[in-house]
Amino acid sequence: MSKAIRIHAHGGPEVLTYEDADPGQPGAGQILVRHTAIGLNFIDVYHRTGLYPPPGGFPLIPGSEAAGVVLALGAGVDWLKPGDRIAYAVNVGAYAEQRIVAADRVIKLPDGIGDEQAAAMMLKGMTAEYLLRRTYPVKAGDTILYHAAAGGVGLILGQWAKHLGATVIGTASSTDKIEVARAHGFDHVINYKEQDFVAAVLALTQGRKCDVVYDSIGNDTFPASLDCLRPLGTFASFGQSSGPIPPFSMSLLAQKGSLFATRPTLFVYNARREDMVASANALFDVVLSGAVKIKINQRYALKDAGRAQADLEARKTTGTTILIP
Repeated sequence: MSKAIRIHAHGGPEVLTYEDADPGQPGAGQILVRHTAIGLNFIDVYHRTGLYPPPGGFPLIPGSEAAGVVLALGAGVDWLKPGDRIAYAVNVGAYAEQRIVAADRVIKLPDGIGDEQAAAMMLKGMTAEYLLRRTYPVKAGDTILYHAAAGGVGLILGQWAKHLGATVIGTASSTDKIEVARAHGFDHVINYKEQDFVAAVLALTQGRKCDVVYDSIGNDTFPASLDCLRPLGTFASFGQSSGPIPPFSMSLLAQKGSLFATRPTLFVYNARREDMVASANALFDVVLSGAVKIKINQRYALKDAGRAQADLEARKTTGTTILIP
């Protein structure tokens, strides 16, 4: 019998229970996958706490990215075969030894990309891709600000933005995290617990400010993030680890310099398969070229998913974390 982590009610990490879970057999357009590695992300915490309503209700198997091996195919799936290595980033369901997943949501892994590496980067790396290439297309000479620079998305985005020729400014909460971020493409990293990050950005840019701010923190960094933007700059709020941004008047964007503000999500940007494939291929290209390196800093057994989420919430982790079935 396959095992999985299930949630039967919202709550703390203790609601993550390790249980028997029969994945069943794939239907038309589906595949059965045996996971080899599973990614840990803040969206998993949001589903557990109820900040994001759980898709499909309870019981819920959380988890949004994983890599594994195809075990069986449903009708109509003719581009995969048993034994193929695949990875994906979907909404929920990854915290399991085996699962059924829609075939059109998985990507066949190229040679040179390992299973653990793929599980550590699919959601985070494709998030970095759409932020850098589609939400605000970063170009050489741009200056960007990224909050939580030592997190999983941050370490990928910092390297990728540097590869694109940007000046990359980040924020982090400790000396250790600052050093990690600096080793992953960030030109400057501000300790937001000891410095006013707005004043620091003004000093670093000689008053010009930034072309774009990428913010996954939410409440704690708003509206200060807007003060880091040049006129006509872009504020991209793609997460809320400190809680949601409170409602605000659109006139605030005018007052701060006719700013653009957006709340993008990966699953909208990659809703079409062709967009998802292009995003994954762009990610694979920068990783295989060596421009972006994926370092796995923490590994937990799948049964210890509660401890892994607790450490993530407590900001005890850096970079990418995976669960091993």
